[in-house]
Amino acid sequence: MKEIVVISGKGGTGKTSVTASLAYLGGNDVIVADCDVDAADMHLLMKPINEKREAFFSGVLAKIAQGKCIKCGKCAEICRWEAIPVINANYKIQPLDCEGCGYCALVCPTQAISMSEQNVGDWIISDVKTDTQMVHARLGIGAENSGKLVAKVKNEAKALADKLGKDFVLVDGSPGIGCPVVSSLSGANLVVLVTEPSVSGIHDVKRVYELVKKFGIKAGCIINKADINFDKVKEIHRFLEAEDIQLIAEIPYDENFTKAMTMGKTIVEFDPDGIGEILKNSWEIIKELA
Repeated sequence: MKEIVVISGKGGTGKTSVTASLAYLGGNDVIVADCDVDAADMHLLMKPINEKREAFFSGVLAKIAQGKCIKCGKCAEICRWEAIPVINANYKIQPLDCEGCGYCALVCPTQAISMSEQNVGDWIISDVKTDTQMVHARLGIGAENSGKLVAKVKNEAKALADKLGKDFVLVDGSPGIGCPVVSSLSGANLVVLVTEPSVSGIHDVKRVYELVKKFGIKAGCIINKADINFDKVKEIHRFLEAEDIQLIAEIPYDENFTKAMTMGKTIVEFDPDGIGEILKNSWEIIKELA
């Protein structure tokens, strides 16, 4: 089983649209994993049904039992995050400010403060329209630990692929270079970089590739909207050649991407003989690279 991770240095490059198209082309041979848990949207194109959902717990939050609190203020004094203000004459934990370090509980003389594990979201296994399954997640509003949730989604997807004898796990990773991306890359066989010919697109794909290199993972690149700035495309080519990254495909700007999304379809379904044909060839190259 091979693990292919699709990432981008920034949002808006078409990463998820490309990943969903590759998942459609992979069909029953692929287990799909949506690891962009902070802004999950693969479900819009993959049409999940028959969901099996489980709560995901990670991190702790302080809680004050007001009946035990003697209002000494030691917890507020020790909290470097200023997460324990006085509200209506009581010390109250502010959940969005609490980092779960536990110092307040340690200094409380009456043991009025407890640390409780937090339900930060759900992870889900669904049947999808390509006659396979997708592992995805929903992170709670304002919740942290998205990197750990990504790890859970990936591990469950790999276990499912092993169990069902699938050839590939196809991961839609988060944009950027933060913890969710690091978690997405761990254990991958191939990274597909999706970029665009813009100043920010080039800057961010170079930045994210520095992260990929630290993992020692082979990479290929898809340039989306490749006809909007030919000078920047040449700059991307020079970068790919310098880093020995294979150019997988150049996709022209096409409003059919937007039309397909509004209909809940991948571009491969909506335009099989145009952009769809480019992505069909891309999928064959990606399978060979992996």
